[in-house]
Amino acid sequence: MQHITDPIDRRLLDDFQREFPIIDRPFQPVAKALGLDEAEVLNRLARMRSTGRITRVGATITPGAVTASTLAAVAAPEEHLEDIAALIDAEPGVNHNYQREDKWNLWFVATGPDRAHVDATLARIGLQTGLQVLDLRLVRPFNVDLGFRMTGKQRNVPAPRKVDCSVLQKGDRSLMQALSSGLPLVCEPYAALAASLDRKPEDAKTRIRILHEAGIVSRLGVIVRHRALGWSANAMVVWDMPTDQVDRAGPALAKYPGVTLCYERRPVENIWPYRLYSMIHARSRSEARNVLAGAAALPELFGAQHKVLFSTRCFKQTGALIQPKETAA
Repeated sequence: MQHITDPIDRRLLDDFQREFPIIDRPFQPVAKALGLDEAEVLNRLARMRSTGRITRVGATITPGAVTASTLAAVAAPEEHLEDIAALIDAEPGVNHNYQREDKWNLWFVATGPDRAHVDATLARIGLQTGLQVLDLRLVRPFNVDLGFRMTGKQRNVPAPRKVDCSVLQKGDRSLMQALSSGLPLVCEPYAALAASLDRKPEDAKTRIRILHEAGIVSRLGVIVRHRALGWSANAMVVWDMPTDQVDRAGPALAKYPGVTLCYERRPVENIWPYRLYSMIHARSRSEARNVLAGAAALPELFGAQHKVLFSTRCFKQTGALIQPKETAA
């Protein structure tokens, strides 16, 4: 755990998690805003990436826009947990894998270019582990913005953006896959990215702007690792309620200070009844439980049973799989 004490590093992480410039030398305006030179900004970002404070400077793609994904879980026997986690991590489509405090103790996100790819990933994991895999498909998001202020101050939850998939062209998937993996930390990152894809820099920048404006690229900027930055008491709170209550509870919970993600997922009959999911990222368990107590008191959540699953270990955290390596579209 590495608390950010340098005020410039804190500003770099707080102020540039979205709307990253799509220009030839994007780190220049970042440097100007921080009173630094371009090289110092690049050095700071490279250092924070190498020490695990950030994963990348890159993009997140709106769930369901050009990919399929699902949240999944298995109940791994404790004596085999690490082996099973390694098997899950080995799947290219798995981009997050966490251990949580519950009978269902390994929670992962499986992604792919389409639903068949995700289904195949889950089927392989089930076959290789011999475990039942919960497939908890997204029904609707209330807040999946993923931005996170290091100061802990509440930020406004961005209104859901309309996604226009009609703008998609051949080559966009490979461009988004590269963006999701992260921009090179060099003076002209878009030119370097374009060269790696055998494309012209201006064409790449134009497509990125179009994809961002269309809501397909949901966020472009610094992607942080919460746990490494001191926000280690991370709780997934799941709520058992009927769909009509989710209609009211979802938007209210998404706006509650301290709730960083909120969405509805499909339950699994007779096994997992929970429909509404929320994440709380806090610096201590007591802080997380205080947030939860306030959220549970919201009138929209009255009477809803809930379960708290604190995460204890992060096995994997990467960008989503948009395009398998063997394809080129």
